[in-house]
Amino acid sequence: MSDCAPPARAPGARPAPGYEVLAHLTRTGWLDVYDAWSEERACRCVIKTVRPDRLGEERLRARLLREGRWLLAFSHPHLVRAYETFEYPEPLVVLETLTGETLSHLIGRLRRRPAAADVALLGVQLCSAVHYLHGQGLLHLDLKPSNVVVDCGRAKVLDLSTARPPGSAPPGLGTFGYLAPEQARGGPLTEAADVWGIGITLYELACGDAPFGTGGAVDESCGGQWADDCPQLERNAPPVASRRRLPAALAAAVDGCLRADPASRPTVGELAAALDAPAPGRRRHTARA
Repeated sequence: MSDCAPPARAPGARPAPGYEVLAHLTRTGWLDVYDAWSEERACRCVIKTVRPDRLGEERLRARLLREGRWLLAFSHPHLVRAYETFEYPEPLVVLETLTGETLSHLIGRLRRRPAAADVALLGVQLCSAVHYLHGQGLLHLDLKPSNVVVDCGRAKVLDLSTARPPGSAPPGLGTFGYLAPEQARGGPLTEAADVWGIGITLYELACGDAPFGTGGAVDESCGGQWADDCPQLERNAPPVASRRRLPAALAAAVDGCLRADPASRPTVGELAAALDAPAPGRRRHTARA
């Protein structure tokens, strides 16, 4: 973020009729995110807006509104909900406030690694959300712990700003350490890219860190700047079993997601079935609405 970037809105600002800013939550390379109050609903909400210094970029305005329209139309227990979008006086998206914490925060504060059953349950829920998105004709393409909020064992997937239909994409679209190899290279993307995203998220949850490091997100305007340096293009992730003890079937399911060849990864349905298979001492669970 530039030192001369304009300040975020102060508490009390009214970015749209019926909404009042309570606090500025975060600023990314192109977005401001606010904790806000909805007068109509008498509850807190989250507002995403394009940063004031980038409001002139029509591509970013359209990208935010596209995400808002998708989330307004979609309904799934493991996807964040949108309440409303505004195009004027500036584009913004109003989202539900989620309780709980991001998976990345949870991983950072846990003293012990989660139980295998908890890793499997999260995976089933991620598969459920991704299956729904694929049914709507979209790939998420940025699945990672910071885009998952967990509360009392229930996960919700955030952020469809990188989502797009299957097909060609610029190299490096997504987040550096979480890119599937085919995302890093650029070219045709399929549902297998999201299987990789589920797998690398579960790997980090199970082992405590990501196998290829982390790093910032890129988009169409700067895609490919890291493509030649992505370690996932040079080596495979260490097997989960080399990092911690898990049931063999669970470890194999996570490792299978991280195969370099997209065609050799399980489908979302196959992955969900493998994660939900009963194990000794564990009751079968599902992630239905």
